[in-house]
Amino acid sequence: MSEKTTKPTILLIAGHWLGAWAWDEVVESLAAAGWSAVPMTLPGLDPEDPARASRTLDDQVEAIEQTLARIGASPGEPALIVAHSGANAPVSVVLDRHPELVRRVVWVDSGPVAPGTVFAPDLPYAVQELPLPPFEALGQQASLDGLSGEALERFRARAVPQPAGVLRGRVELASDARLAVPTTLVCCSMPSAQIVELASAGHPMFAEVSNLRSVDLVDLPTGHWPMWSRPGDLADVIAAAAATA
Repeated sequence: MSEKTTKPTILLIAGHWLGAWAWDEVVESLAAAGWSAVPMTLPGLDPEDPARASRTLDDQVEAIEQTLARIGASPGEPALIVAHSGANAPVSVVLDRHPELVRRVVWVDSGPVAPGTVFAPDLPYAVQELPLPPFEALGQQASLDGLSGEALERFRARAVPQPAGVLRGRVELASDARLAVPTTLVCCSMPSAQIVELASAGHPMFAEVSNLRSVDLVDLPTGHWPMWSRPGDLADVIAAAAATA
C-alpha cells in the first residue's frame, strides 16, 4: 500500500467570507503530524479576483473538482474533504457527482444539505454580495465563543463579501451514493446529542444527517470557528478521521 493511500491528502474548505488563510494554524498542526493538507479559496472569496462578485455555486463546485484533480484524487486514492459551515453547499454537490473521489468527508460545525436547498432564497435581487455582518449581529446567528480579540480583528480585516450568486444557488443532487461516503460530524456550537435529536425529528437543517449510512459524531465544544478557537484540537480530530479513512 502506498504512502498516499495510507495517508490521504486532506482538502480544507472554509465557509462564508473565508479563504484558504482561515486554516493556517490547522495546516501547521497537520503538517507537523505528517499529513498533507491543502486549503483552498472558493471562487467569489478571492479579493484579487476582478469578477469575484459574479461567481456562482456552480463555479465553486467546478473549482473543488479541479482542486481534487490537481491533488491527484482518484477512485484508487481518494482524498479527505474537510468542509466548514457554508462550504457545505458546493461540497454536497461534489459528493453527489464524485463520491468515488472522497474517502471521507469531515463537516466542521456543518453538515450535508438536502436536495433543492437554497441558502438565501429571499435575498433581494438587487443585492450583489453579502459582507460580513457586525459581530453583534453575527453572534446571534453563529457562536463566537473562544475567539480572541486578535482573531476577531483578523476575521474583520480579511473577510470577503459572499457573492449573491452563491447564496441564491440551488443545490441539485441526484445520486444516493453520496450518502455512503464515510462521514465525520465535528459538533462545536451544538452538541452531537442535540444534532441527532434534530435529525431524527426531521429538522430541515439536519434532515440529510439521518440519511447518512456511515457517520461518526465528535464533540469539540467551542464556537462556530474552531480553526481559530481550538486549531490544534481540530487538527487532531481531522487527523483521526483521516487515519480511520
